[in-house]
Amino acid sequence: MMTAQSVHEPVEDLTLEECWELLELEEFGRLAYRLVDEVHIVPINYLIDNRSLLFRTAPGNKLLAAALQSDVAFEIDWHDLEGAWSVVARGVLRRLEEDERGRADDLPGRPWVSTPKYDVVELIPVAVTGKRFRLDLGDVTRP
Repeated sequence: MMTAQSVHEPVEDLTLEECWELLELEEFGRLAYRLVDEVHIVPINYLIDNRSLLFRTAPGNKLLAAALQSDVAFEIDWHDLEGAWSVVARGVLRRLEEDERGRADDLPGRPWVSTPKYDVVELIPVAVTGKRFRLDLGDVTRP
């Protein structure tokens, strides 16, 4: 949604509240994390719970990143022909204990791969930022 201010400014910072509203509206994003000397980025379905992000996962690198308390970044974005926005949450991952996993019972969407995902991971943000962009695509066409 474009605001009156964004008509004049091509880039506008989103407030923290606007960022959380957008995070709550979506259910799919990308998680980036570092393991040793490699950076990974993976798509995930997520749920907002008390200003943290929850997602299910199978054993593997995401659980290892949680165990190592790796710094992570999570991004969602959207665009149409007139505007775009992007929200990034930065923080650390934590594997939920078995008695906490019910917090993810309402996780929306279907995973892309139907492998069993019994573990639930929480991204606890230390920073959430976002930007809104006014696009000026002119007569640009895609090949």
